[in-house]
Amino acid sequence: MLVTGAARRVGAAIARRVHSTGARVMLHYRSSVAEAEALALALNTLRPNSAATAQAGLSDASALEALVAKTLSTFGRLDGLVNNASSFFRTPLGAITEADWDELMGSNLKGPLFLSQAAAAALRASGGSIVNITDIHASQPDRGYATYTAAKAGLLGLTRALAVELAPQVRVNAVAPGPVEWPEDDAEFSMAAREAIITSTLMKRPGTADDIARTVQFLLFDAPYITGQVIHVDGGRSAHLSLPLSS
Repeated sequence: MLVTGAARRVGAAIARRVHSTGARVMLHYRSSVAEAEALALALNTLRPNSAATAQAGLSDASALEALVAKTLSTFGRLDGLVNNASSFFRTPLGAITEADWDELMGSNLKGPLFLSQAAAAALRASGGSIVNITDIHASQPDRGYATYTAAKAGLLGLTRALAVELAPQVRVNAVAPGPVEWPEDDAEFSMAAREAIITSTLMKRPGTADDIARTVQFLLFDAPYITGQVIHVDGGRSAHLSLPLSS
């Protein structure tokens, strides 16, 4: 298995959950080298030679081909790809820059596309699966996040397009998280905005990284007749979300 953005947060939870099934895991990271190496050490302590790390920038298509090649040379095969890595920040209309566009599109759309393309032959050979991590706001935009929304909406469309392109050998699905882990930049969402978001969920609480990881595990291993679909893991927020709730 290859998991992007696997060093921390939701990506690390996915890597641990996938590893717990007996899979060997390539932990991709961009800059979190210490966290990635620590996670690999922990997983290899549980089961020797079951985890490795690889660095790559998701906007560099040639680096993504090398990432797949390293996964194959390390483990001999590739059974699953989880496109989890993502940049997230506000881009209010009128202040959007090309650098914003390149960063958000690169991590959320360009990277998954070219990484999936690089992995396609190996996944076809193994009858593998791709899971993309989208966002509930891919279809229900939030004010101030036009570029991020466009990128995640593109990833949602790409999920369905790849399902068509890679069928019947490879299944491609997506998970759309709701309020699971807040951005590390506290300025992104005020405490009042966070309370409003939690109140808007039917479950009246935030989810956890493992809620996402369990759903990814299901799509990878236990859903042989599911492809081209997106599962919302958002406590029911998308069932009745209407107006933007962030400020």
